[in-house]
Amino acid sequence: MGKPPLRLGVAYDFRNPPESGLSNPALYAAIMDQVAWLDGLGLDLVWFTEHHFVDDGYLPSWIPVAAAMAARTRRVRFSCDVCLLPFNHPLRLAEDLAVLDNISNGRVEIGVGMGYAPHEFRGFGLPVSRRVSLTDEGLDVLKRAFTGEKFSYTGKRYDFADVKITPGYVQPGGPPLWVAAMSEAGALRAARVGANLLPQGPRRQSLDPWLAKLAAEGRDPDSHRIGIIKSCLVTDDRERDWGKVRVAERRRMDIYHRFREEAGGHGGVQGIAEADRIPQTWVVGDVEHCVSELAAFIREYGLTDIVTWAVPPGLTPDDTNASLERFARDVAPRLREMFNAA
Repeated sequence: MGKPPLRLGVAYDFRNPPESGLSNPALYAAIMDQVAWLDGLGLDLVWFTEHHFVDDGYLPSWIPVAAAMAARTRRVRFSCDVCLLPFNHPLRLAEDLAVLDNISNGRVEIGVGMGYAPHEFRGFGLPVSRRVSLTDEGLDVLKRAFTGEKFSYTGKRYDFADVKITPGYVQPGGPPLWVAAMSEAGALRAARVGANLLPQGPRRQSLDPWLAKLAAEGRDPDSHRIGIIKSCLVTDDRERDWGKVRVAERRRMDIYHRFREEAGGHGGVQGIAEADRIPQTWVVGDVEHCVSELAAFIREYGLTDIVTWAVPPGLTPDDTNASLERFARDVAPRLREMFNAA
């Protein structure tokens, strides 16, 4: 079996610091317009990230946004990198996904992670120590819910009997499931539930153990997807265009550095430097450079899904439309041709 076809798209977090000059409603409206336009240009994916209690409005609830976008689009598929499972009751999440699956006519997927930022657990009144059990049980519940059958569940965190998710899912078996992995434990969790992979740590910890586990159990890794956020600025004038994006990217990353410092030994983040991770640094250059760099990256890590940050915090859709148009019209088709050939 060959790998699934390559898919490319965009990611949003809806962070809106004062530098953007837009109100929150104006930013949301502009991004809705941008996604409808990118859908018409042929992109495949729209992903979201989730965090809570962040001053600049970091998106805390991605499903309502995806539903609004689904009503204005025809082809893009919606997912997240990631939905923080400890803060989402799995039955309610399964119901929301069923509604979104119907609104989008089967264009929804779901990527989950366990979270690590201490302020979020405090905000929801949850001990950080429950993050693993809430995630593991949440995944078990989602898997059962996605069957469309009535089921019961008894665990340490969740206990209910004779429930069935309605309305039924458009996609047989429910939305495709992804699991984020920063550590070997996360990689093995993804393998255990048969999920696609969102590797977020070093390759030796977040990707290789998943591949090895699937192979050891006689499951074909090529029957699964591997996805990552790897941003791309398509420009013929790096000096003119990169500076503003670089400032926004630093602002975007600052919050994760703060989360990791606060987390200390929690979250699988202690001792992992940014340089150790599968690189998510921006690719910046003309079409030829972007195609070459992304193609090499796809080959090295066996990727099937790549999204670029569409509107880093402090920028507006108007700031990024020119690059995104070239990404959709010139870069994405060439990459698909390279990797999707029969």
